[in-house]
Amino acid sequence: MIIVEKFSFNPFQENTFILFDETKECVIIDPGCYYTEEEQTLSNFIEKNKLKPVSLLLTHAHIDHVLGCNYILKKYGLLPTMHPAENFNIESVEQIGKMYGIPNASNPQKPQHYLSENQKFTFGNCVLELLFVPGHSPGHLAFVCHDQQFVINGDVLFYESIGRTDLPGGDFDTLIKSIKEKMFALPDEYTVYCGHGPETSIKHEKEFNPFLN
Repeated sequence: MIIVEKFSFNPFQENTFILFDETKECVIIDPGCYYTEEEQTLSNFIEKNKLKPVSLLLTHAHIDHVLGCNYILKKYGLLPTMHPAENFNIESVEQIGKMYGIPNASNPQKPQHYLSENQKFTFGNCVLELLFVPGHSPGHLAFVCHDQQFVINGDVLFYESIGRTDLPGGDFDTLIKSIKEKMFALPDEYTVYCGHGPETSIKHEKEFNPFLN
C-alpha cells in the first residue's frame, strides 16, 4: 500500500510529495524545499521512517517545484526525472529566481533519463501510470496510481481552479483539453493531489470547477 505524505514548502507554498510502501522504497515528487529548515523537514521524515529514496520525479520544472532538486542530488544522489519538454524550465530557474526575489535559486542538473506518456513507473511494489497533460507547462506529467485511486497532478487541476497559463510555454486551450480528455477520463472517485492547496476529486471538479463548466 502506498502512503502519500505532503509537505508545503517555499514562498510559493508548493506541495512536495513523498510516496512509499512497505518495502520502504520511496519517490520524491516535485521537491520545493528551499530553506534549510525545509530541507531538514524532508530528510528528517525520510530518516524517521527509514525510507530509501530511489527516484526524484517532476510533474514539471517550474521554479517552485524544483527548488530542492540540488539538495536531493547532494543528499541522496538522485537526478530529476521528467518529460524532455521541461528542459527549458530547468535552464531558467536561476533567472526566474532573481525576478521573484529568490536569490539562492540555482538551476538543477539535467536528468539522465526522461519520461513520456504511456510509460509505467515502478518502485517498491507500486506502479504509477504517466499521463501527459500539457497546458500549464509544455511537458507536464501526472502520476496515477490505479490500485489506490489517486493522481499526483502538479499544477493542472486545483480545488475548484486550474493551473495558470500565462507563463512561457503555457496555453489555456491546451490545458483545458488535457483536463477534459486525460484527467476527466479517470474515474470520479479518484483523489487529486494538487501542486498547491488541498486535495480534491475528479467528481468534485467535474461538478464545481468554474473553469470547466
